[in-house]
Amino acid sequence: MTNSLLSLIQLCDSNFPSGAFSHSFGFETYIQRNQIYNTETFQEALRTYLDVQLTYTDGLACRLAYEYAAHDQFNEIMRVDHELYALALSKETREGTRRVGQRMLKLCLELFQGSYLEKYMSEVKAKKAYGHPAVVFALASLQLNITKEDAILSHLYASISSLIQNAVRGIPIGQTDGQKTLVLFQPLLQHALQHILQADQEEFGAVTPGLEIAQMQHEQLHVRLFMS
Repeated sequence: MTNSLLSLIQLCDSNFPSGAFSHSFGFETYIQRNQIYNTETFQEALRTYLDVQLTYTDGLACRLAYEYAAHDQFNEIMRVDHELYALALSKETREGTRRVGQRMLKLCLELFQGSYLEKYMSEVKAKKAYGHPAVVFALASLQLNITKEDAILSHLYASISSLIQNAVRGIPIGQTDGQKTLVLFQPLLQHALQHILQADQEEFGAVTPGLEIAQMQHEQLHVRLFMS
């Protein structure tokens, strides 16, 4: 096993301290409404999230950032960063994603270094970029000589794994059901990867309105386990 692959596994580890464990990204609203209350209802909601928002926003952003970085088109990476920030209509989600992205960027620079990450960090420090996990993941993967396909698939996996771990705590579902869900979603992640690789750039930013509304309403919940 190469060092690059081990580093990629480290990035996908649920213990990687990016702060994602503090965010449900709207799922907690559904939990408090009793619309997500067991493993089956969680899996249904997670499948919708994967098929739309994760595929055509974060997943496609990861692909585009990787391709732009590979061709030294840093201005295009900045455009993706700005569009990702603007696409998050909920303030909590927008700021939560920014914090996770910047924390991940700082950690990746300390662990792996590299010119792509350094340039992105300089733009974030200058407040010309916001920082987003999908962009950071793409730049770190390129720096580690991970293929585009493996980078996208790993980012999808890490995102789904994080939400599953949050469901274990938030619904709650059992640890075993959480692992079964992760196994169930493996072919779905492969399917999502193919959609991302074939997607046109004009499809970037497709979202699920129901989840966006839930993300906005999360700000009004009286009791919360998660920040967003």
